[in-house]
Amino acid sequence: MERIEELFPRYDESGKLIIKAAYDIAAETLSTHQRSNGDPFIEHPLAVARIACDEIGLSAECIAAVFLHEATRFFPETAIPKGMFGQDVLTMVDGLNKISTINPKDTRLEAENYKKLIVSYSKDPRVTVLKIADRLEVMRSLDMFPKLSRERKVLETMMLYIPLAHQLGLYNIKSEMEDIYFRHADPEQYRAITNKLKSTERDRQKLMTQFIEPLKQKLSDEGISYKLKVRTKTALSIYKKMQKQKVSFEGVFDVFAIRFIIDCEDDRETEHALCWKVFSYVTEEYESDTKRLRDWISNPKPNGYESLHITVKNREGSYLEVQIRTKRMDDMAESGLASHWSYKGIRHEATLDKWLTAVRRALENPLGSEGDPMASYYEDELLEMPTKEVFVFTPSGELRKLPAGATVLDFAFDIHSNLGIKCTGGKINGKAVPIKEKLKTGDIVEIMSGKNQKPSQDWLNFVVTNKARTKIRQKMSEAEFQKAADGKEILSRRLKNWKMELDDENMAALLKKYQFKTINAFYAAIGDGAFDVAEVKTFIQESSNQQQEVPVQETKNRAGIQESKGNDDILVIDAKNVRGIDYRMARCCNPVFGDDVFGFVTRTEGIKIHRMSCPNAARLLEMYPYRIQKVKWSETPSSGNFQTGLRVTAALEPSVINEIMDIVNSFRASIRMFNVSENERYSTYEITMKIAVPSNLELDKVISMIRNLRNVIKINRM
Repeated sequence: MERIEELFPRYDESGKLIIKAAYDIAAETLSTHQRSNGDPFIEHPLAVARIACDEIGLSAECIAAVFLHEATRFFPETAIPKGMFGQDVLTMVDGLNKISTINPKDTRLEAENYKKLIVSYSKDPRVTVLKIADRLEVMRSLDMFPKLSRERKVLETMMLYIPLAHQLGLYNIKSEMEDIYFRHADPEQYRAITNKLKSTERDRQKLMTQFIEPLKQKLSDEGISYKLKVRTKTALSIYKKMQKQKVSFEGVFDVFAIRFIIDCEDDRETEHALCWKVFSYVTEEYESDTKRLRDWISNPKPNGYESLHITVKNREGSYLEVQIRTKRMDDMAESGLASHWSYKGIRHEATLDKWLTAVRRALENPLGSEGDPMASYYEDELLEMPTKEVFVFTPSGELRKLPAGATVLDFAFDIHSNLGIKCTGGKINGKAVPIKEKLKTGDIVEIMSGKNQKPSQDWLNFVVTNKARTKIRQKMSEAEFQKAADGKEILSRRLKNWKMELDDENMAALLKKYQFKTINAFYAAIGDGAFDVAEVKTFIQESSNQQQEVPVQETKNRAGIQESKGNDDILVIDAKNVRGIDYRMARCCNPVFGDDVFGFVTRTEGIKIHRMSCPNAARLLEMYPYRIQKVKWSETPSSGNFQTGLRVTAALEPSVINEIMDIVNSFRASIRMFNVSENERYSTYEITMKIAVPSNLELDKVISMIRNLRNVIKINRM
């Protein structure tokens, strides 16, 4: 009981008793069960229960349901004493247990089907909220799972749980899951934005202090008690704005909002009057943009969200978003209306009943459709589907990741090369389709094969994976070599019968006349019956009669690599009294003129310049903020060059190496180091190189051109 008292102090004695009873059952049942990292499994339901209690505000019955669900999920025979828990608890446990039986094979990761299953499996909307709390704990513990399991959970969260959390008004949980998703999906961009947020935190606090100063006296005279809070956008929201508006971090005006939280009685008439009074003082003092006014006080969102939003311009010309709400409204916005279940006596309150109806409609209708009560409130907040890859499943439920545009044939080669070679078609979600049918995320794909099937040149026109292209070419080459061997033997026998010889000079002339690129292609045409071997006899006879010689010359050109030398560009240190300090470019991230950078004062090496997206930036910004210096580049670069590293993954095509070198040399860049290794498992080249460039503008051109090469899979800065 002592641990329950410590972890769940907010509940009364009866609530703590049912939580303890449920916890004891789970602790005993799961005593030998472990998580992926070896920790006791009971730590998972404990963490979920803490989220449901502290971050959402659910009732003691919900907390008990979490423990009983985990116990009976793994051990259905677990006995639950009759009469110890109410029907509400047992109903929630039953719903959670049924939902836990859903796997990707059943749902094919289609969000709408998944939500319909939730509706059919659960009679209580609290089950949905508990499921979201469970997923938040899983995302917080993501690093403990194996890679394949981690990718599956990230995908499920993006497609299912983040939209559900948005619909239910659980904005804090939605934002945290978005950031975790972003950290795994694009770690470099995530680092760059979060480090930028850390480095500008003091500026935001300063803006807030300057903003409130002229309003303090007016609010005090009116007796308005309030608290100010800075609400910063999530890294993913900022990134999406940068992409959509095509601006830098500094170009996103609403990176943060200043929030008034008014302390007053929970009387709606009083609350509304105070919110509008604060609004009038703010708009009197600062120029406002009426087009950006959002009045969710007079007309709350269906999920219960209430707040006034307005964008104003301060005296320095900076745009600020201001949010005005009461403490009750803020609690609702943080945890959603689900938190009302923690109180007694208001289960049938009109607002709560309205929200429960909205939850039911949200779960029964596609996200953002006309039937979805939240459709008009999404704006640009929801995640978009990934376009660079698709996730599909084998009939046994195994997850496979393929590039966008992948076909049934690509999937067959991804399973096994021999299956790809023999593939005749497939079944997608039980429906027969041809080998060139494109796959969509969530499809269950079954491959059909035939022992007489052989790859053809046409296959190369629609497959998109490097493994499929490489294996098809390899198999076609093997077939061509076999035909060439047969053709060579046929020609040899015929020449012997004709008592003729085909010397090298005549062979070269023959290949040129009939436009064969290689001698193997010539032999293969004979072996395949595509070329009449009698033509050879006629050609030899004509050559002998005319005594014609055809000189053949081969010219080989080899591209050279040019190197240019230069010194680092001059940086201007934007701080007082540090003009004489030496600086160096950090080797961990190799900044280039124009990169978003900061300076770090070292003990012995002067100032080291790091990129904002440097892997070490977060640690330096957090642990040594007093040694961080703002730096900026001079307005124009000097004639010097900066060295930086690139890592390229490309298909196993020899031509791609020369293509990459040609691109680098076509810009104001030069190669300083170039290393190539083969990855046999994935049939790819792993290329690392160091190049010298005058600025990040030139570097971006090089990266963009290399990325657009047909055989390049990905390219990253080192």
